Amino acid sequence: MKVETKVFAYLVPFFLVATVAYGILTGWNEYVGSLGLLLVAGLNAMVAFYLWVTGRRVGLRPEDRVDAEIHEASGEQGMFSPWSWWPLVLALACAGGFLGLAIGWWILYLSAGLAFIGLVGWVYEYSRGDHAH
Repeated sequence: MKVETKVFAYLVPFFLVATVAYGILTGWNEYVGSLGLLLVAGLNAMVAFYLWVTGRRVGLRPEDRVDAEIHEASGEQGMFSPWSWWPLVLALACAGGFLGLAIGWWILYLSAGLAFIGLVGWVYEYSRGDHAH
């Protein structure tokens, strides 16, 4: 995870410099942009720290080594459900939520209910039915 850690770690000083430059260009009168850039720098620092700690705990992966062979990264990468329709339900609920913010609050409330149904369905997808574990 060395490369991923470096990418996020190198973005922290960039966003700190961008925060100062933005503040100077706006005369420090526009607080939301400065605070937003500062928070982005903080979020990058948190992700870099997490990746650094995880990389120390897990050790070097084949992607981190120059002398690694392709077959070293083979095998099971995780458990995915390619037939699941619940992400589509959640995406429609999110789209409805943003539409509700623009048009009317009642659409937002309906979308929140749909998002709850989609989230519960996705979490408990493998608890019942044909694919129960």
